[in-house]
Amino acid sequence: MSNVPRPLPRIEAYEKLFYGLQMHWGLYSLLGEGEWIMFRKQIPAAEYNKLKDRFTASEFNPRAIARMAKEAGMRYMTLTTRHHEGFSLYDTRGLSKFDAPHSPAGRDLVAEFVEACRAEGMPPFFYHTTLDWQWESQKCDTVKFNEYLDYLHASVEILCKHYGPIGGLRFDGNWSRWDADWKEDRLYAIIRKHQPEAIIINNPGTKRVGMVTNPELDVANFEQHGVAALNREGAPKYLAATMSQTINNHWGIGPLDLNYKSPATLIMTLAKCLGVGATYLLNVGPTAAGAIPEMDAATLRVVGRWARIHEKAIYGAKPVAGAACDAPDFIVENNGRWFLFVHNTGIAGGDEIVLNRQGAQGPRTIRGVTRPIKAVRWVSNGEELKFEQDLAAGASGAATGAATVHCTGNPYGTNLIVRVAEIEF
Repeated sequence: MSNVPRPLPRIEAYEKLFYGLQMHWGLYSLLGEGEWIMFRKQIPAAEYNKLKDRFTASEFNPRAIARMAKEAGMRYMTLTTRHHEGFSLYDTRGLSKFDAPHSPAGRDLVAEFVEACRAEGMPPFFYHTTLDWQWESQKCDTVKFNEYLDYLHASVEILCKHYGPIGGLRFDGNWSRWDADWKEDRLYAIIRKHQPEAIIINNPGTKRVGMVTNPELDVANFEQHGVAALNREGAPKYLAATMSQTINNHWGIGPLDLNYKSPATLIMTLAKCLGVGATYLLNVGPTAAGAIPEMDAATLRVVGRWARIHEKAIYGAKPVAGAACDAPDFIVENNGRWFLFVHNTGIAGGDEIVLNRQGAQGPRTIRGVTRPIKAVRWVSNGEELKFEQDLAAGASGAATGAATVHCTGNPYGTNLIVRVAEIEF
């Protein structure tokens, strides 16, 4: 009998969102060399902070971005309200003048982001740094560090009090001072007081992926790394899992970072997250003025075509316990229906038009199918697939079950990268 705890309603709702857009945007976007340029080039704060006088946000249209994200199949958005450089995109209400309202932008950009998300039916999530280079929080003495934590927690309370209900908060930076007392209990109590249903995530960094440091956290985060299925058996709390990833190699914009992940790679990554029961957060870096670069937007829209075709197999789906395929294929269940995700089906057609037909057709075996199958068909075009099934009982008398589905290739003129077949019982 399974001893997996039931997810809290907020965690269950978060998992159903499944696919989200994250944006890293700040003063570093003006320099166009990624989000770590202040630290990497050791730019003194007095010099770096002059960038605020050039920050206009003149092309930031969050409603248009939200529409683009929806078209791309995304169900929520996350914005860097403050990154490690210490500049805030929101009105810090007297805590600091190092924020967007005190720049030429003259606007509370987080307020605009929240309004746009709600208008498009997407929960707004906030990224907020816990590392702050303005305070030198990674190396300052304990007295100053505790003063910094007071400032940090007051900043988060502003976000929790003044923007209405939010989907969640995503923290990043505790890894910079791993052995310090970050007073997490106090921080999370502030959130629960004002946003009791908000998801709380704290990124443990690239060296400790999946680690969860406090019982109030709701999600195990895997940054850039291959996400893994969580073992929830006997756990004190059901945790969601998520993979956060960049669309190229940087979180903040780098115009000369041309190493974009292909739509095919992103589709396969999205599918992999689904196959291990994790959510997927994909990051883009807006321009200095706040626009989404054309390459980013076009790539996301291509992935969105795949997501729309397979919508009924994605949002709310969970891996089927006891059912297995040969990797990378997998099975999920959604609303009582099973879906087989199939990789490398190739393109069907004669040698005169298809250069490489390898993998175009072939059997895929599913183990642990104990109910009679009525039909199997591709979600994309409704084509019925041949199958055989063995419901022979094992030594215990229970049906062990195996089914073989004969997969056809993508029809010439299409290539869906990962194809999805619905199994009807």
